[in-house]
This record gives sequence, structure tokens and C-alpha cells, in this order.
Amino acid sequence: MTGLVAGVDVGGTFTDLVILDPATGAVRLAKVPTSLPDQSGGVLAAFTEAGADLADMDLIVHGTTTTTNAVLERKLCRTGLITTQGFRDVLELGRRTRPQAYGMTGTFVPVIPRDLRLEVPERMDARGRVITALDEVAVADAVRRLLDQGCESLVIHFLHAYANPVHELRAAEIAAGLWPNGYITTGHSLLSESREFERGVTAAVNASVQPLLERYVARLAHGLKAKGYGRDLLVMNGNGGMVAADKVAREAVKTVMSGPASGVMAAVATGRRAGMANLLTYDMGGTSTDVAMIKAGVAPVSNEIEVEYAMPIHVPMVDVRTVGAGGGSIARVDAGGMLRVGPESAGSYPGPVCYGRGGERVTISDANLLLGRLPAHRFGQAAEAARAAMEAQIARPLGLSVEQAAEAVVRIANTHMAGAIRMVSISMGADPRDFALFAFGGAGPLHAVALARELAVPRVLVPARPGLTNALGCVVADLRHDFVRTLNRPLDAVDMAEVHAVLAGQEAEGRRLIGAEKLALAQVRAEFSADMQFVGQTHLLRIALPGPEVSREVMQAAFEAAYWARFKVDLPDIRANLVNLNCSVIGERPELDLSRLIEPGGRLPVAQPAETRNVWFGGWVDTPVYWRDHLPLALNLTGPVIIEQMDTTVVVEPGCRVTSDLDGNLIVEVGNA
Repeated sequence: MTGLVAGVDVGGTFTDLVILDPATGAVRLAKVPTSLPDQSGGVLAAFTEAGADLADMDLIVHGTTTTTNAVLERKLCRTGLITTQGFRDVLELGRRTRPQAYGMTGTFVPVIPRDLRLEVPERMDARGRVITALDEVAVADAVRRLLDQGCESLVIHFLHAYANPVHELRAAEIAAGLWPNGYITTGHSLLSESREFERGVTAAVNASVQPLLERYVARLAHGLKAKGYGRDLLVMNGNGGMVAADKVAREAVKTVMSGPASGVMAAVATGRRAGMANLLTYDMGGTSTDVAMIKAGVAPVSNEIEVEYAMPIHVPMVDVRTVGAGGGSIARVDAGGMLRVGPESAGSYPGPVCYGRGGERVTISDANLLLGRLPAHRFGQAAEAARAAMEAQIARPLGLSVEQAAEAVVRIANTHMAGAIRMVSISMGADPRDFALFAFGGAGPLHAVALARELAVPRVLVPARPGLTNALGCVVADLRHDFVRTLNRPLDAVDMAEVHAVLAGQEAEGRRLIGAEKLALAQVRAEFSADMQFVGQTHLLRIALPGPEVSREVMQAAFEAAYWARFKVDLPDIRANLVNLNCSVIGERPELDLSRLIEPGGRLPVAQPAETRNVWFGGWVDTPVYWRDHLPLALNLTGPVIIEQMDTTVVVEPGCRVTSDLDGNLIVEVGNA
């Protein structure tokens, strides 16, 4: 690859761009406001801001929030569902859970409303045997009714189609003769696994975002081509891989959570170069915080993720957990006199009080400003407004000083975020002391050292460009295709020849798809796994398999070992059940040089503070403030230290030491307070 590689990530507030020259490692960066409702305008503006000639680009990889936001905000295309007679309410009944664990509060809006969910006579049993033949006339009538009601997309989702898809295939064939476009999703082709609710929701989400994604990607591809880009556009998937833009809409649901996934992939690449294979990733933005666990240099991928209440999307996605604490999270004193922080956010507009855009409710960002972590002179009179708001809304009701109130806001926010990190580490049987905290996002490095102390994490790794990490993830991502097939049988009764054939077929299909892409790859490899449980249980454990020719004895031993490691319980008298067989085929791209994300020419031979200001660490402390682009690679500073850069601020608390590696990443050794 001789041309430039670009990664562009569209967030709710900003569109970030990283352009890297693989030959020299030279980097160009841009951060521009996201353009709404058409995000493609912001993408093109980012290239203009970076002074890039699109004709020089060899590859553009794009991470998008189009599908994620459409699902969370329910701004979806009108979609119809044809399902087995008696089962149209599966999408609404779900798993009989409630939005709130206690009480009867909360609401749930199904992806497809009830009047657009139609039933037809047909039935398979769990082994794929026909119980009721498909009523083809009823299928055609249902298709016409949905068209008459203005549906743009169609889902065909029949009971047990994963075991025998013949009815879904025939219904899709009938529908294709009547439907005016190609937006027809069959449940089994997208997700060939059991559990009708999860498979139905996944298919419904795919169909309802398909037209949105295809139109957006077409606009973007056209805009790029008009400005001289002559190559394929690739789009990030939620599994941390990428797919060609002209194919992405067929399985649009796989792009949900592609933004957080790209951040985790950047963490994998950065950690590998820094010699840190075990990372807890911590991405704090303006509205929320995303966390994930990277173990042995491998991003966690799961097909059991629920992006919000009653919204399980069971396609493989990087396992990222979210908590409602971001820079714009609102702090308030509730009716009981308790201080609360989040999940409600001030957003980017009007935003925190210190933004000076009309925001009136104090946020985490206001608290950081009042503690001296952010430079007050950059906020002008809005800094005084933030102080007055903190005094009136938090300090006076709680009987605290303004600084104590701001510190309390930050501490509560840190508690929320620490809980999310515990959820992906301790609850999964991992010890945070064995990891480094990878802090990114615009606000992540402000809180990272305090969180590391809270969790007893010994080191914090701050990448060169924390606020552009998701865009960098697009630059370094590999190609990836994931497959799953349900068997759902006791392991001792499974035909191992069928197991071997399924895994071999999945690998062959993945290699075929990757071979069709026009990218230079270092290698193509396959990873195999199985989802297993003890008979009678509902939760699944994923176990790694050594290859497609795995033996029954190896699977049994691996499952028992994984169950013991997770639950410390031995159940020798209960049969193991093989639920799903999985294969991931990964096309690894050549490693890229990331040492010039901060331009070496701007570094000074010795660290020199740009200023000194008072920062609150339980009391006011004179603290040196450095500009990160000027710091030498041979760095050795002792906290308290503030390090500022274009996209974030790093807080190094007292008792900590900060050094740098050859890529310019900051490494904070967390000492005692």
C-alpha cells in the first residue's frame, strides 16, 4: 500500500479524521462539527480541513453512528414483519423483563409496531420438521397489506427457521416478486441461531435501518468520488472489522456500535506497540462512557449484547459496556437531599454552563473547570457563570464550598465509571490489577488516574490523540467476518462429523469473502469457538476451540475448565449442551507506524511548563501545566501535573509518575495519594 490511509469517525458532536502515510508515518488530523441530518457533509468538510487531496487516498475507512442513533432514537424506516401464526407479539413480550427492576415505571417502543406485524400459517419444530405447511397465498396477501400501509422494508421471521429455512426462503421468493426494492430481511440468513425474540429483534433492526444506511453511504461515496476518490470505501462494523460500502447495507445491523468498536481496535493496536496486552479501555465523551476489556491483545467480541432495554442485537459485536456519565452529564440535588450525577446530559447544545451557550444546569465539565483542571481563561465570563451555578445548585443545598461541591460531583461520576469498569473486569473473573487503564475520549484522561486509584489499576496508558482514537481505530482495523450456527444438542449426542463440517464451511466462506476485498493483507487466520451450557441452564459460556477438527473430549474438558474458572463450581453429573458453533475469519492488515501522531519536530529537548496554576486536589496546589506536543520522549514528571493538547486534558494526580514511550503515548504509574 503506497497511498494514504484515512480513518474517519462520525460522532454526535464532532467528526474526526486521521490520515496516515504508511511509507513515512506522517499524519494529518482534523476535527470538525458533525453535520446533521446528512453526516456526509461533515466527512467531506474534515478532508477539506486537513488539506487532503482525495485522489491521493488509497483507502478510506468510515465509522458511523447512523444505525446506532437511528435505533436508540427510534428514527427508523417503516418496516413490516411477516411471522408464524400466533407469534407476532414475540418482539414485544421479549423475556418478560421490565425497564426498571423495581416498580412498574418505564416504557418500551418495539422496533416494528403491532399493526405492521402480520401472521401467516406455517410451523416448524425445533428439529426443522414441517408441522404446518407454508400458506403461500397468505404470504402474498400479507406482503400486499404491508405495501398498502407504506412499508419500505420487510422482515420474514418464522419459528425455528434456523433449523430449517425452507419456509423463510420460499416466503422471501414470493415477496421479492411483489416488493418494489431489495429491502427484504430473512431472520435465518442474518442470524442462524435459536431464540426467536433475539433473532427477531436483530432482523427487525436490520430491516429498519437498511434504507437509511444505504442512502447515507451512497451519498458519501458519491461525494468522495466527485472530489477525486477512486477506491472502495470501507465501513466499520460493530465486531471491529470492516466491509465494503457497497455490501454493508445488506447486513446493516452489523454496523451498530461501530464507533465504540473502532476505539477498542485502536486500543489493541496501541497497546501492542506499547507492550501492554491487557487493557481496560475507558472512553469518556460528552454524554456517556464506554468501557471494554482487552485480554492478551484480543478485543472481546460477543453476540449476546443488548444495546438498550429489550434491544438484544445478536450479531457479533465488540463487547462494550456503557454508563451515562460524560462531560455533559448533569449534576443535581434530588428531593431527598442526595447528590446525583447523570444520566441526563446537557449535550453539545446548550451544553455545560461553562460553554456559554445558554446552559443553566451544572455538569461534570463545569466541576472540572472549577477545580482548575481546565483553564478558566479559555472560558471567559462563562467560567464565572459556572461558579455561580455550582454555588446555587449544589454547594448551598449541601452546605459545601464551591470547590467541595465540584469535587463531590467528580467523585460521584468516578464512582459510576468505576462500576462500569468493574462490570467488564471483576464480574468476568479478571483482576483489574493485571491490567492497564487505556484512557481516551475528550474527557477520559481528566478522570483516568483517579479511576485507576479507585480500582487499584497500577498504570494508565494515554494514547497520543485521545480525542481522535475512534478515527485511528478505523485506520488500523482488520477485515473480519463472523459466523454462528445453532445445534443446541447435548454434547454427548452431537454428530462430530457435523460439527467439523459446520466449522470448515464457516471458515471457507469467511476466506472467500475476505479474498474478494482489494486490500493488501499480512495474513488471514480463523478463530473457532463454541457457546455451551449445562443442560437446563440459560446462560452461555463461549469456549475457544483449537481448530475445526476438534474432538468431543477436548470440547468437554474446555467447557468444564471455563465453567470452573467463571463460577468455581464443578457439575460432573449434569450433561454439557452444545448450543452454537462460531467461526471468525480475520484478514490482518500490515502494522502501521503510529510514532508521528504527535509531530516529532515540535518536541522540546526538556519538558518546560507553559504556565503554573492552582488545581484542587483536596486543597489548592500550584501545578505545572505542559503542552503535550512540546514534551520530549525522554519524559519523567512527578504529579501533580496537567498536560493539555488539542483534543483533551490529562490530569496526573499527586504521587504519580508520568513517562512516555517511543510513540509518544503517556504512561502514568499510579502511586499512593
